[in-house]
Amino acid sequence: MNLDLEGKVALVTGSARDIGRETALAFAAEGATVAVNYNRSANAAGSVVGEITENGGKAKAYQADVADLESVQAMTEAIVGDFGRIDVLVNNAGYVEPRRFLDTGPEEWKRQIDVGLYGVIHCCSAVGARMVEQGGGRIVNLAGDSARIGGKALSVTTSARGGVLSLTKSLAQEFGPSGVTVNAVALGYVETTHTDPNWLEKNREKIVRQYPMRRIGTPEDVAPAIVFLASGGASWITGQILSISGGYSMVG
Repeated sequence: MNLDLEGKVALVTGSARDIGRETALAFAAEGATVAVNYNRSANAAGSVVGEITENGGKAKAYQADVADLESVQAMTEAIVGDFGRIDVLVNNAGYVEPRRFLDTGPEEWKRQIDVGLYGVIHCCSAVGARMVEQGGGRIVNLAGDSARIGGKALSVTTSARGGVLSLTKSLAQEFGPSGVTVNAVALGYVETTHTDPNWLEKNREKIVRQYPMRRIGTPEDVAPAIVFLASGGASWITGQILSISGGYSMVG
């Protein structure tokens, strides 16, 4: 299948590591120019850019805290200044602080909402305006399937993720007439560098039993679906939530 991504410009937030990194590499493999966003992980972002360019692709790193609207706007202007446009936005950046709700307070709530929900709103505002102006684009928002089924010790995070799913459907309706699709992927448990390896090894068997596929997900399981939703092959798909969860949450 021709994914029609050759020469497109893709911004992947939080793409220095894990799912974001794998997604950035996957876009580059399809011929897209990749804007690698990071907040604090400059060296890791530089490594992603280096890997892409060493393989003949085109990429550049951009620092921005997605929780800060002015920072996102400045990043957007810089990318457009460098490459002329943004064709794809992948809202991957997130922040999770797993704790039981009654053990948390305003400071814990704020950062999770600021990154997990406002971060997506900020990027959709700054980049979405460019896409509407240029008459087309693809937005893919990442969330956990806990947004739809809940999760212990994830109350605030799931609230932010639920907002992202609602935003996805609403923006799909608003942006559709301008040729911009907006979809989301809702993830099950994906093993990343943020995972506590000791905790995971103690709990892996219990976790895996909850998944029909009998394994935990990897970033490589997620990136191809994101790339497809951003491709020409998905031009008539919008406002949808694709569960990538090994069958854990079979929500229609």
